[in-house]
Amino acid sequence: MSPWQGFAIDQADRTPVYAQVERGIRSAIAAGRLAVGDQLPTVRQLAVEMRVNANTIAKVYAFLERAGVLETRRGVGTFVAARTHTPREDVLRRSELNRLVDRFLADLSHHGFRVEDAVPEIERRRTEGA
Repeated sequence: MSPWQGFAIDQADRTPVYAQVERGIRSAIAAGRLAVGDQLPTVRQLAVEMRVNANTIAKVYAFLERAGVLETRRGVGTFVAARTHTPREDVLRRSELNRLVDRFLADLSHHGFRVEDAVPEIERRRTEGA
């Protein structure tokens, strides 16, 4: 299954298109649909598949490369980068993860859901690309 299957740009979403594409790539990596070393489509291929401007995809790839999420090998393509973290970065990442989980739990509660409602959906998304 393609890591992009089920991901589409939502024109009704006020989030900019480039941010939706970035979120989609990061989500595919986090869910394991894209693994370290996996090659991403070319800018043009992904632009056609997502029905967005190629410059938008190029901007996202460049941003994610600067962030260390992707790496471009000249003449070969763009790949999910292997990331290593210093102990200090690990502490910061753990803190950020805790903040995200707190926000997620608060949003669940706000919308009338419980953790038990969300876990099957999270698991489905994690395994749908496996």
